[in-house]
Amino acid sequence: MRIAPLLLGVVLAGWGGALALAQAGGPIPERKNDMKAMQRELEAMKAALDSGDIAAIAPRAKTVHGLLEVIPTLFPPDSATGDTKALPAVWSDRAGFETATRNALAASGKLEQATISGDRAATVQAFREMGASCGGCHRSFRGR
Repeated sequence: MRIAPLLLGVVLAGWGGALALAQAGGPIPERKNDMKAMQRELEAMKAALDSGDIAAIAPRAKTVHGLLEVIPTLFPPDSATGDTKALPAVWSDRAGFETATRNALAASGKLEQATISGDRAATVQAFREMGASCGGCHRSFRGR
């Protein structure tokens, strides 16, 4: 009999979690938050590059890498409409979208490695490649 109240508590907690997710608005607000976080990190990396603080970029590149890893999961099929700038190509060209994400992941990893090396020229080049990978995805998969 002690198990029944425990199971009821687990079920109610699960419903509460699902309700919280539904109230949070689903994947669209989450991906907007992640994209804004990436933008803040990239802006901070640019400032660090401009000031010559190469060491400050590595943890930010790692953060961007982590955000990029979840990007495909934030675009489920049921999130194509609503308050989003995602183009239909995200879903109709899923392979291209996932390739663009992998390219950005590779660029963020390269940026992190360049900063760890301390080589300013390599870091600048890797930062440019990171920006190009972001732009490549946005050109094909994000509306203005």
